[in-house]
Amino acid sequence: MADAANTASSFFARLKQHHIYRVAAWYGATIAVLIQVVARAFPYFGWSAAVPAVIIILIVGFPVAIVLAWLLVTPADSASQTGWQKRRWKLGTIVTPIVIAAVVVSGIFAFRFSEHRTEHLAATQEVAKATVPVSANTLTLSSATAVPAKSVAVLPFLNESRDKDQQYFSDGLSEDLITALSQFASLKVINRDSSFRFRNSQDSVQIIGAKLGVAHLLEGSVRQLGDEVRISAELVNVSDGSTLWSQHYDRPYKNLFALQDDITKSVAGALQAKLLPVPGAATQGDRPPSGSLAAYNAYLQGKFYSQRGTEVDVQKAIGYFTNAIRIDPRYALAWVALGRANFGLAASFVGGSEAASAWDRARAALQTALALDPNLATAHGFYAAILASHDHAWLRAEAEAQLAYQLAPDREFAALAEIRAALGHSQQAVELLQQGLPNDPLCAVCYDHLARYLSALGRFDEAMQAARKSVQLAPERYSQRVTLVKIEIMRGAAAAALQAAQQSPPGVSRDAAMAFALQISNDRAAADAALQTLLAGQAGFNPYFIAEIYALRRDPDNMFKWLEHSNETHDPGLRLLLTDPWILRYRNDPRFAAFCKQVGLPTATDAKALP
Repeated sequence: MADAANTASSFFARLKQHHIYRVAAWYGATIAVLIQVVARAFPYFGWSAAVPAVIIILIVGFPVAIVLAWLLVTPADSASQTGWQKRRWKLGTIVTPIVIAAVVVSGIFAFRFSEHRTEHLAATQEVAKATVPVSANTLTLSSATAVPAKSVAVLPFLNESRDKDQQYFSDGLSEDLITALSQFASLKVINRDSSFRFRNSQDSVQIIGAKLGVAHLLEGSVRQLGDEVRISAELVNVSDGSTLWSQHYDRPYKNLFALQDDITKSVAGALQAKLLPVPGAATQGDRPPSGSLAAYNAYLQGKFYSQRGTEVDVQKAIGYFTNAIRIDPRYALAWVALGRANFGLAASFVGGSEAASAWDRARAALQTALALDPNLATAHGFYAAILASHDHAWLRAEAEAQLAYQLAPDREFAALAEIRAALGHSQQAVELLQQGLPNDPLCAVCYDHLARYLSALGRFDEAMQAARKSVQLAPERYSQRVTLVKIEIMRGAAAAALQAAQQSPPGVSRDAAMAFALQISNDRAAADAALQTLLAGQAGFNPYFIAEIYALRRDPDNMFKWLEHSNETHDPGLRLLLTDPWILRYRNDPRFAAFCKQVGLPTATDAKALP
């Protein structure tokens, strides 16, 4: 027992001689400070997930510090210390924290590398995912969705003309091929808005095919030199990148329509699809009935400017469509395009009497198109939008949208979904969008509408997925940003809503987004100021937004006042009434039923009111 006691006493004496107690105390105090610093600083840099790992490293470093102290610190009572030995304590006090710091920094970099690798792998896996919701009850995107063998996306043909302003011509040819191939009943053809997102894309054919959910890509180039046109086209197998068919055409411009027929027929043959009841190519839907290349050229130029979306471009487009109609008054698609351009002008850029005139021109143009071609699906779809957005003739709009859907379900699903939602059927709207998205998998507006209807049903997590997808696809469009902000508010995420609003483009976009986001902040003065900014800038343009903000502020008197103003100004926002969880807080208020009766809407809806 005495020997054991002496041994223990000798051991603890040696610990004291090597300053182990001092090192332990110093290390404990140091890591206590470091843990506080890590816990506070790392979240600022977005490293919150690294905090537990670094704390573990610091704790594991304790025995390392003890061993270093034992090896580097000479016993304090050694009379025979050399100069080197006498400096070992100082060396120990320097080396130990350096080693610890190195371990911590290495841990951080290891964490960041691991995190980056995880994000990279997730992004790579996302490319392989199909972008099609798999059921009416979930927004989950599945990679297991089978890609139909008879499926194709027409990518925008390259403009190789010397005149870069000829881009409209190559775009027009690509769109015409989409229209022609869409008429083959058993062939899945991706809509223009999705396939044109890959203009000048550096992605591989495999990645593009996976994102669009098709087995084949049709790509090519167009060069127009005077009266001659050279077109190169190639049909590519997505799975291995092999070329199934390619062809070069040099023809006089005056034979353009025959050339389009040749390409369409060749592509159908290359796909080995017997898609027609009789041999031959599909009819090109965008052609003027007179066969006038001048009318067709004006129509293509109008579409080019219309799709750019600014007020100046829309006005240019109206001029070109008007010219196409002057050349061929029976050009039904040109009348549709003219109506659509005036619709966009009235809904997004002008107000007052100017907007009223634009609405009248839009309505007249669509009615003319339908008189010329009663089976033109896109004419029924846009006429339904006018009837709902401006005229508030909801049942007539539903009938038009239903007819458009019957004529072209692959392209007119969104129009019917919007009307069904406006009439209080959010679940039906969700199902229509989920069924149609496979043919337009990168449709930003479709995802924006899907986000609205899912949020109306209280499915906020799925709505957030759809809203983020919409913003990702079209970050420049302010309406999608506002939808994202609204859903964050519905989820109770005040900080996330404010962050999303601050990321909106400057101007009316940010004003609207900030006005919504600040209403659930703790800064009432900022919330009031943001509302006043919106009132000053958009009172005559988006009165429904203002009614919605008053509903969010729990001010029903002002909410109903601005709803009345929305009706008086024919605000398209009223189509959101029966899908609006904030407005529906007051569905039991007698004024709500009275207002619905006034604007011709039912009071029944499957949307859920927020508490």
